Amino acid sequence: MITQRQLFLNHVAQTNDAPLALEIERAEGVYLYDKEGKSYIDLIAGISVSSLGHSHPDIIAAIQKQTNQYLHTLVYGEFILSPQVQLANLLQENLPDHLDCTYFVNSGTEATEGALKLAKRYTGRRKIISCNKSYHGSTHGSISLMSESFFTAPFRPLLPEVHHIEFNNADDLEKIDEETACVIMETVRAEIGVMPPSNNYLKKVRERCDEVGALLILDEIQVGCGRTGTLFAFEQYGIAPDILLLAKAFGGGMPLGAFVASKKMMDSFTNNPFLGHITTFGGHPVCCAAGLASLKILTEQKEIIEGVASKAMLFKEQLKHEAILEVRNAGLLMAIQLASYDQVLGVIHECLKTGLVTDWFLFNAEAVRIAPPLNITEAEILKSCTILLAAIDKVYKDERRKK
Repeated sequence: MITQRQLFLNHVAQTNDAPLALEIERAEGVYLYDKEGKSYIDLIAGISVSSLGHSHPDIIAAIQKQTNQYLHTLVYGEFILSPQVQLANLLQENLPDHLDCTYFVNSGTEATEGALKLAKRYTGRRKIISCNKSYHGSTHGSISLMSESFFTAPFRPLLPEVHHIEFNNADDLEKIDEETACVIMETVRAEIGVMPPSNNYLKKVRERCDEVGALLILDEIQVGCGRTGTLFAFEQYGIAPDILLLAKAFGGGMPLGAFVASKKMMDSFTNNPFLGHITTFGGHPVCCAAGLASLKILTEQKEIIEGVASKAMLFKEQLKHEAILEVRNAGLLMAIQLASYDQVLGVIHECLKTGLVTDWFLFNAEAVRIAPPLNITEAEILKSCTILLAAIDKVYKDERRKK
């Protein structure tokens, strides 16, 4: 009989020629379980998605309740659907006053696409500024923001009028001018291997955008919803964006994204032309119910986000090895810098053997990604670090023996 693994390889489209191919039977808390019952600590939370762990009972209950009421009804924005309304209202209560209108979509890259359209429509400008080695999604407009030709060359021509600057380089801000519709950047850069802004950089970006009338779009698809130790990462830097992008953890494990702006700005989608942006499944009631439950947990159980800093410190205290060049972090988004991709790949596979899932970064393949559920316990952190250090030690010693 053909195995499920073979059916997966034959009929499910692949993104690379060596998928991890764990056959997951169930998931709970920080653990994934395969069909043999083996447990794996999910130290990347589905790439920063399952920030409250897998199968959180409050989120599951909200999903089940909504499925008993209704699923899809009509394209987004036409009917008054309670999960959307309640989630948008709770979001507004936890954001600066001007970020009072939410457009729900299905994913992070769709949030990027909608925000770019909104910036062009509202400003009447066409020039877009993004950062070198940035990642905002994989649809056509989103990959146009990338500077790396390795990922973009096969899909050219891309969106025109995209220009790149260096993150944390204030001199580059002169490229933001009166023709610029928007500047889009991650509040904390993730795929480069965790790079927070430094030297009041975001304040300087905000000031430059205000000077020339450009909109500032902050991408918190990975770093929002408590990941860096505040509900939104920009809270730590004394500024606020004109448009905020959310996804990943925002949906509580369900596919949900959003771009958030002022009502005045968002209303520009209603005319010239009307239906300026439209989605069939964006803001799906079940996804919004899950997102609402997740956001309620994060805002009501304040100890979860307040505990991020101490948990990150525990990781950093434990992760000491001669092969580790540096451990960088923004809250519980962490990068263990090693010397080579071969070391990282070796560590990933050794960890899998001993029951832990980790990963690398798109623009820093020499670093191991750590982004666990925010409610991971201290005991689970210590167990994770024991597995990680054993894997690093084995790979490092094997490499030295070969030399």
